Amino acid sequence: MTSLIHSVILCGGSGTRLWPLSRQQFPKQFVPLIEGKSLLSLSAQRIESLGKNITLVTGQAHRFLARDALRQLGLNAYLILEPAGRNTAPAMAAAALDAQSRYPSVDPLLLFIPADNYIPDAQAFCAVIRAGTERAEKGWWVIAGVPPSYPATGYGYIAARSRLDAASSATDPSLKVDRFIEKPAMDAAVQMILEGHHYWNAGIFLVKASILLKSLESYCPGMLDTVSASLDSLNADGDRPLNAKFLEAQNISIDYAVLEKHPEVAMIPFHGAWSDVGSWTAVAALSAEADHHGNRCLGEAYPLVGSQNNFIHALHRPVVTVSVENLLVIDTPDALLVAHRDAAERVKDAVAELDHRALAQVSNHRQVARPWGSYDSIDAGDRFLVKRIIVNPGASLSLQMHHHRAEHWIVVKGTAKVTKGEEIFLLGENESTFIPLGIKHRLENPGIVPLEMIEVQSGSYLSEDDIVRFSDQYGRA
Repeated sequence: MTSLIHSVILCGGSGTRLWPLSRQQFPKQFVPLIEGKSLLSLSAQRIESLGKNITLVTGQAHRFLARDALRQLGLNAYLILEPAGRNTAPAMAAAALDAQSRYPSVDPLLLFIPADNYIPDAQAFCAVIRAGTERAEKGWWVIAGVPPSYPATGYGYIAARSRLDAASSATDPSLKVDRFIEKPAMDAAVQMILEGHHYWNAGIFLVKASILLKSLESYCPGMLDTVSASLDSLNADGDRPLNAKFLEAQNISIDYAVLEKHPEVAMIPFHGAWSDVGSWTAVAALSAEADHHGNRCLGEAYPLVGSQNNFIHALHRPVVTVSVENLLVIDTPDALLVAHRDAAERVKDAVAELDHRALAQVSNHRQVARPWGSYDSIDAGDRFLVKRIIVNPGASLSLQMHHHRAEHWIVVKGTAKVTKGEEIFLLGENESTFIPLGIKHRLENPGIVPLEMIEVQSGSYLSEDDIVRFSDQYGRA
């Protein structure tokens, strides 16, 4: 009897090589990078035919982004919430322990996929996963390998040459893994391409929950006890938070922790298109066709007068280049990246330097997602800040007050339900109200269309940490 396939999307990572679109509070897996869709949404759609049992392992700070992304697809995935990332081995341990507690009568096959891969052929991908179940049912780790199309130095490689046994079923195309090779130098990558029998490691794993846990118990003593102690009870949303004990788990990938040591690791070749969308050059190739000068453009991009082989991402205003070549130009409302195409991998080094300098744009966009909607800081000066606020239908901000600022609200679209002190009233379009400093208040959208309003803050201190919450439907009070 075939075990239940339970898909687990590993939704961590910060995607610093895709700054300024990808930021700490809005990393690349949530950014609508390809045809207006996020990599997380595309990943969830890809595995939907394998079953509705989907778990996301993601950060506490990203839980609302993750839930909203899947809700828009009609999927009600279950979330395991990390206090901070500890690499793939602890994350997979948490998912396996949780799956055993939820499915005590079965030993589910766990399919682990990254949230930030791009695989356009979902049917071919699912066929490969199904082909791997026969070997995984026998207690093996099964991983996916991608035949390399060029000598990449940014990927790990898998050496796999022979079928596991001559009598293997025609439905089991798995190869025996000989060894793993970490990100190689260029000459080694070229040699592997010439030799054949080497594959890119796509970070996709299929394994029984019991085998995963036994493997970690053998090769990483103490990890399971630590991760098990971090599993808290389900929260009000039905998700599984991990407490601070999780931070004591060893920060290690499953490749180092288990696969390089385990004797029973099989690989299924995946011959379809695959990308880890790890740099702006990868995004350029996936998101825009090149013109006759080799330029790839999104939005209001104008490569003029001899500009060649550039990628220009300009969704907010006209961006014009003149007589430049081989550039990456990524424009956002509050930050601009200009880099040589050959230096795409070094964007992460630039972000690290900006983080060291405490630049706010490393963490947040000007437009910030919130569980109730979003806000966009459109102007600021000495003692004032202007925000455009969008509240989703049926959503509500917390009941709160501020010690250092007053607020003036003007409704520009929809209807607002306002709590101000002891008063509760409605505001329509072109109506406004003033919230004095120190007064408890709440903003709600009782309507069926998004509420849009302008908020003008004034006072001596205007940062987000000047919020005292009294009650909140999202558990932030």
